[in-house]
Amino acid sequence: MENFFLQIQAQNGLADSITGGIFSILDKINPFQTPHTSFVTDLAIIMILAAVVTLAFFKIRQPLIIGYLFAGMLIGPLSPLWTWLIHEEVPPAEGNAVGILSDITALNLFSEIGIILLLFVIGIEFPYAKIRSIGKISIGIGTLGLFLTLGAVFYAANLMGLNFMDSLFIAAALSISSTAIIIKIFEDLGIVKKESSVLVLGILIVEDVIAVILISSLQSVALLGTVSLENILPVVGVAAGLFIGTFTIGTKVIPPLIDRVASAENREILLLSVLGVCFGYALIANIVGLSVAIGAFLAGVLVAESKSSEVSKILSSPIKDMFVAIFFVSVGALMDISQIGNYIFLALGLICVAIGMKFGGNLLGSLLFRQSAGKSLRSAFALAAPRGEFSIVIIKTGVDVGALSPFLFPLIGIISIITSFISPFLFRVGDKVIPKISKD
Repeated sequence: MENFFLQIQAQNGLADSITGGIFSILDKINPFQTPHTSFVTDLAIIMILAAVVTLAFFKIRQPLIIGYLFAGMLIGPLSPLWTWLIHEEVPPAEGNAVGILSDITALNLFSEIGIILLLFVIGIEFPYAKIRSIGKISIGIGTLGLFLTLGAVFYAANLMGLNFMDSLFIAAALSISSTAIIIKIFEDLGIVKKESSVLVLGILIVEDVIAVILISSLQSVALLGTVSLENILPVVGVAAGLFIGTFTIGTKVIPPLIDRVASAENREILLLSVLGVCFGYALIANIVGLSVAIGAFLAGVLVAESKSSEVSKILSSPIKDMFVAIFFVSVGALMDISQIGNYIFLALGLICVAIGMKFGGNLLGSLLFRQSAGKSLRSAFALAAPRGEFSIVIIKTGVDVGALSPFLFPLIGIISIITSFISPFLFRVGDKVIPKISKD
């Protein structure tokens, strides 16, 4: 009998131990109790969210960028959704905040890696021969449309009460159309190879190159606090030196080395070599005082010059896709949208000015370069609305150095989401209007 009772006690002890273990595990994975200081925890949450968002937005045929930003805004440490669900008696440590994604230091790290890989793969799409062959028409239309929009938005932002630095950065951000969103819409409509689409792609190349230079120039302006030729010329000089060095020495050294590595027919070695070029160039750009984005872009251009560029793109694209998702979710999580209601009319006003001026500037440029009315209108409708990756990178550059008002970060996120939703509707309006005008 005594042995029987001892067995019962042992079984009860084992049951209590198992129950305690289960509750301990549940406590650890409960999002409302986890302190979320773990790098792995935040990364896991971001990847799960990215997977869900990818599927949902693919089903509703909307750009994935919108979903990533929206998801990040909802579950980030600055989201008002969690301030009343999660309460902490002790203030969070520096670099952490209350929320499902709470490690702000890790979020900034994720977004920085995402910027580098995003710009790198964009660079692979633009080999030097392609950049050189875009022609005077694309350069003329792209430059005119971009700087007319920049000037108009800067003036409008000043009138709406923004200070000089805020107006300058938001104007630069809203003057650049989203290459990722426009190409996605072209692919969905099956018009990538149309003549008007080729013109738009050429203009996007021009805008992307100008954007990369703008990022470094604006970063220098933000650090110094003023705009003057004395401040800008050294930055432009260093950037020009890096570009010239890349297109003269770099194109003769890096592509042959990549091809030699590729000849080993080992994908792992090729991938690591390509990523080494990417992060190495980003480091060089950072050392000489430029943005890591410009270094990553130029690294992509060099890889594109190699004979194995397509293989390199195929190998690096999955990593890019992962970190682009991480980038946009992280950026969304870093946006404090609790006060966005106070700035929604500012956002709508800036959207109207940016879309109107971008449409008018590109239409004017196309007509000045004697493009047909139909072709001019198609390119204007395509480029007018979407703002995305470069717009967010530009604002993040200013916020990171402390030169901009904090509300500009969520503001550009809301603008990117709204303009991305508007873009497909503008395409449909263009399809109805252009045939009538062309006939007339």
